[in-house]
Amino acid sequence: MIPFERRHIGPGAQEQQEMLKAIGVDNIATLIDRTIPAQIRLNRELNIAPALSEQEYLKHITELGAKNKVNKSFIGLGYHETIVPSPILRNVLENPGWYTAYTPYQAEIAQGRLEALLNFQTMVIELTGMDIANASLLDEATAAAEAMIMFYNSRSRADIQAGRNKFFIDANALPQSIDVMTGRAINLGIELVIGDASSFEADAAFFGVFIQYPNAHGAITDWSNAIASWKAAGIQVAVGADILSLVLLKSPGSMGADVVLGSAQRFGVPMGYGGPHAAFFATKEDYKRNLPGRIIGVSKDADDNQALRMALQTREQHIKRDKATSNICTAQALLAVMASMYAVYHGPDGVRAIANHVHNLACQAVAGLKAAGVEVASSAFFDTIHVTGVACASIRTKAEAAGLNFNYVSDSALTISFGEPHTSEDLAAVLAVFGASAQSASTAIPAALLRTEPVLSHPVFNSYHSESRMMRYMKKLENKDLSLVHSMIPLGSCTMKLNAASEMMAVTNPQFANMHPFAPIEQAKGYHEMFAQLAQDLCECTGFAAVSLQPNSGAQGEYAGLMVIKAYHESRGDFQRKKMIIPSSAHGTNPASAVMAGFEVVVTGCDENGNIDIEELRQVATELKDVLAGIMVTYPSTHGVYEEGIREITSIIHDNGGQVYMDGANMNAQVGLTNPGNIGADVCHLNLHKTFAIPHGGGGPGMGPIGVAAHLAPFLPSNPMIKTGGEQPIHAISAAPYGSALILTISYAYIKMLGAEGLRRSTEMAILNANYIAARLKGHYATLYTGANGTVAHEMILDCRDFKKNADVEVADMAKRLIDFGFHAPTVSFPVAGTLMIEPTESEDKEELDRFCDAMIKIREEIREIENGHADKANNLLKNAPHTADCIINRNWTYPYAPQEAAYPLPYLLEAKYWAPVRRVDNAFGDRNLVCSCPSVESYAHLQD
Repeated sequence: MIPFERRHIGPGAQEQQEMLKAIGVDNIATLIDRTIPAQIRLNRELNIAPALSEQEYLKHITELGAKNKVNKSFIGLGYHETIVPSPILRNVLENPGWYTAYTPYQAEIAQGRLEALLNFQTMVIELTGMDIANASLLDEATAAAEAMIMFYNSRSRADIQAGRNKFFIDANALPQSIDVMTGRAINLGIELVIGDASSFEADAAFFGVFIQYPNAHGAITDWSNAIASWKAAGIQVAVGADILSLVLLKSPGSMGADVVLGSAQRFGVPMGYGGPHAAFFATKEDYKRNLPGRIIGVSKDADDNQALRMALQTREQHIKRDKATSNICTAQALLAVMASMYAVYHGPDGVRAIANHVHNLACQAVAGLKAAGVEVASSAFFDTIHVTGVACASIRTKAEAAGLNFNYVSDSALTISFGEPHTSEDLAAVLAVFGASAQSASTAIPAALLRTEPVLSHPVFNSYHSESRMMRYMKKLENKDLSLVHSMIPLGSCTMKLNAASEMMAVTNPQFANMHPFAPIEQAKGYHEMFAQLAQDLCECTGFAAVSLQPNSGAQGEYAGLMVIKAYHESRGDFQRKKMIIPSSAHGTNPASAVMAGFEVVVTGCDENGNIDIEELRQVATELKDVLAGIMVTYPSTHGVYEEGIREITSIIHDNGGQVYMDGANMNAQVGLTNPGNIGADVCHLNLHKTFAIPHGGGGPGMGPIGVAAHLAPFLPSNPMIKTGGEQPIHAISAAPYGSALILTISYAYIKMLGAEGLRRSTEMAILNANYIAARLKGHYATLYTGANGTVAHEMILDCRDFKKNADVEVADMAKRLIDFGFHAPTVSFPVAGTLMIEPTESEDKEELDRFCDAMIKIREEIREIENGHADKANNLLKNAPHTADCIINRNWTYPYAPQEAAYPLPYLLEAKYWAPVRRVDNAFGDRNLVCSCPSVESYAHLQD
């Protein structure tokens, strides 16, 4: 039986020998010895179980899933049973053409998912009644925290000077949202007041209010007058809303809200024991420059055709760093696509029918309970009813025996939330627990709260309701995009490795997919067995004592790690330790996360070799020794080298009272060969969507668990509904106790099927592949930084800065020209402007690496033609790239080169050619004319600047 390792690792034995010869070493061991400093080598095999075959793993994960007892869930609290339409399940969620794509920074090769995300924004804008929306956030609780922070940062200068720092939260908001907001508020000096919003009287100390609609008990209220009075007092208002309820209810936008947010989970995305799901965030036009996350906008291409792109703050963390509006660089694109497709497939009539079905079940339940003499506090509601005056212990025993889960608020009160899959039989089973039966009932939505605005009125939501049409629409969008199904994606610092089919299988297993995150723990034994083993294996990979699986993105992991450091210092009375050193080469989210965690950023420089300047660091750390909180460092560095002085760096920080936070972006170059604990780190976040094979999903989901040394373990985060974390836990980082638990099965599978040896060999092959590319491109491009022995780590930076001087060629031109060769560009101008950072991963074989190198060498020849004066500086193959089929076939060809040179620069393209759907996108036009919902066909028939 062929081991999974052979499926995961690209180069075979013969290819490896050829690549080693090209590099100039005899074997892998020699290459690794030359690359990784001896003093940090692990020099032992990981203590991880031997690899399972794919068949053994699939049997194992099925047995593990069977240990989960999936009751019918009526818990609610932001998570609801839903039906994933089969065409969307098969054509999006299970389709590598969608889930292996990267964040759409290269807009020309991402038009399909950009259109799907624009549909998502349009859906959200219409349902919420707001002006603009982003393309998703991580979950509802973090979206609520982002609203609070956006309001805080939007205060006027006069409000800031007046000390206007209070924020009011309705006590009937979702408990996980309250807890996440509480944690975020502490660091920023925001004073929270939690109480009954119906009796809240504003004063000049408050800058914002958060209310839930419907609230955690299911009640719906017309907040129009209250919002008007709060806004008259200069208070900004955010509303946490249920997306399905907005189909029937008056929109928060029409009530005057400034922000409307929530989860799109119940639009066809499984609960997955907490995620991943796409949060939505809509606001007024006034906030467009402060909106967290990513906005998809409409622009035009070089031929004046409509084209989509990420608008405004596309790479704001890398540009604004500690001044960024948020540390979120990507969110939940794949899940937003699913939710948008749900709306496209069902259309306005379909979602209205679903909403009415859910509401009718709740109404019949109330009527039945009241007829049986059961006290129900609910009068106006959508899908959730509040039952009081009952013996919850007895009710719970009966309900769970019948396979039903309710939300128990106290010993005598509970709530029951209905969802799309629930039937009249389910209703009868629920009522039987109370000795009641269903009764006919009229609506529980007051006339003043009934929606009068249209829903999903755009043609895209009114065109694809047969499966044939829907299937072809999804395929049309998929075909516009370039993903790992086409070619390698050589993005430095992003680790676009194989997302193996066997690793993905559990994601759509109902025993994992259909669990509510607040279900009783004893019903989730399979999940918790998996969590325990995964945490143990991640501890072994990192050299740490404990792991939190809660952070649901790399940015959340950064924030969680920093908060744990902060809690540790404060537990020792060191409240003054607020200075966080961040080297200038750090990832842009690092300073943004540090500020969010309440630290002050101190930047230190790098030496001429791209390494952290140790003497400068020593001087700064010594000067700050009484107030130093720590350092944020990436290893190997973002410059693609294993810095020889890393242990000296960690010692300097520890000697001056600080903690070492290691950014786990480059863990793919550590696993099995070294680890953060061995290097001297105290905490590290792990991008499971990089090193541990969770797909990028076109811009999310991701997962960012943190590993910590023993002294930090007591501070790992908990959750208000399910206890997790340490003995002195920080507040929740994410909405769900285990973050996006469903996709943890992917990383679990990755480790189980590779085993200790496979994990180590994967790291070795990543290093081999990177060094092979460096060797093949030598003489054509200069590698900006190398290690002490002339090798690179798992990635490298190509210095392209002279091309601007000599040929007026930007790295962006090279990125667009690579599209004509069928490749996604490497990372552009990060961490050094005018460079390309390449990371091939271990999953690409020599043939694919050679194809990429051939393309890069051909592009270098094209640049040389410009340098030699044989090609025009302004009108050439690079400046005009990418070239579309329409451009080649229909354009009145006036370029000074042949169409064949543009479209087929290398022979392999004759066999398989990816055609970009649009020419180069005009970014400036899109920002000057911001449109972030689906335009009418007529309005963009003729685009003019």
